[in-house]
Amino acid sequence: MSTENRFSNSLAAADIATGLHPYTNARLHETKGPLIMDRGEGIYVYDINGRQYIESFAGLWSVAIGFSEPRLVEAATKQMQKLPFYHTFNHMSHEPNIRLAEKLVEISPEQITRVSFTNSGSEANDTVVKMVWYVNNARGKPKKKKFLARIKGYHGITMASGSLTGLPNNHRDFDLPIIPVVHLTTPHLRTSGQEGETEAEFTGRLLKEIEDTIISEEPETIAAFIGEPLMAAAGVLVPPAGYWQGVEALCRKYDIFLVADEVVNGFGRLGTMFGSTYFGFKPDIMVTSKQLTSSYMPLAAILFTDEIYNVLADNTVKIGTWGHGYTTTGHPVATAVALENLKIIEERDLVGNSARVGKVFMEELQKLSDHPMVGDVRGVGLMAAVEMVPDKFSRKGFEQFGKAGGKAFASALRNNLIVRVVGDQLIFCPPLIITVEQALEVASRTKRTLDEVAAFVASEGIK
Repeated sequence: MSTENRFSNSLAAADIATGLHPYTNARLHETKGPLIMDRGEGIYVYDINGRQYIESFAGLWSVAIGFSEPRLVEAATKQMQKLPFYHTFNHMSHEPNIRLAEKLVEISPEQITRVSFTNSGSEANDTVVKMVWYVNNARGKPKKKKFLARIKGYHGITMASGSLTGLPNNHRDFDLPIIPVVHLTTPHLRTSGQEGETEAEFTGRLLKEIEDTIISEEPETIAAFIGEPLMAAAGVLVPPAGYWQGVEALCRKYDIFLVADEVVNGFGRLGTMFGSTYFGFKPDIMVTSKQLTSSYMPLAAILFTDEIYNVLADNTVKIGTWGHGYTTTGHPVATAVALENLKIIEERDLVGNSARVGKVFMEELQKLSDHPMVGDVRGVGLMAAVEMVPDKFSRKGFEQFGKAGGKAFASALRNNLIVRVVGDQLIFCPPLIITVEQALEVASRTKRTLDEVAAFVASEGIK
């Protein structure tokens, strides 16, 4: 069986093998079949033909310490040899599970004191829905079931977390949402602001919309507000000043749990340990994954307050069980890898590196603002977006949505650069180990890519 046929048997690989953008059907690369990776080294990955690429998206927003860290391999190997698996049901646990929970509480904001593990960010947000409903029932507030989320927000793809996600194509033909959720305006001035609206006016309008929605839906029915501190999959959308402080105040006013989805933002991505810290608000619940293990192992953690834990624990005693859990919850190998990963992040000051290199990276990307194809450059820390437009003096995007983006993806590959394409936006989220020199090289390859896309757009008459 050929490599191409062998890989096309899986659904995900079959989707990739079409070479088409999942939202626009624009061609993403000009090879037949999937682009198959063979190995990694630092910020680089190599395909089966030995070609090297800078992985400027860290896999999927997630490989903090690079693609070849021997200490994580060693941590996994040692744990495999010692205790390859044990569960955390029936009052059982194991050392890596306990030590990781303690470490996460240590590095979290002061209000966070408890931890629960799952296998992925999607599972974690799914669990948050169940947890919040359970706690509100225990509090004698059974009507509090609705979630407030945002249009373009991403929170996963399970039935409940997929419902929280605010992307239409994640709902289409899946019969989602299946839980009560209201999606609010995307908090990004360039894409959601009105003509002539200032940032302060935009913030005020968003907060009024939230409060009006709470009142119209009835406060006693609203369970939680969930949001990414900085929206990732939507295109690295930075919220306006004062937004999160206003959201937190409304949550406190109306007895609504505030959930920060830190799956992408967490563990240094924005130059701070958590995104909620960067934006200055205190969530009741934080959801983490991805950079928790640098995605070397599947693992996610829900971090929450004592207030929530005490209600949950008391109700569990009352009814006799907390009827929830997964076979591999807090898996010993995954938690051992996470412990070593967090240790490396601290030892090498990768949170600080994110802030320092991110500043230089953003300054270099900002120079692309003069490029005729670029309408906006934005980001925080080592998380950035370059938005391509037909007319840089207008907020309007291409009428043939995604065609320029598909060409950019293919051109970037020819320039040995892997980027994320969202519509006609190039998204960057490199490993936290990236150096200044490497960041400048990413910007240089991006400039060549934009030049090639500009020539393509002109030749094809794309508007």
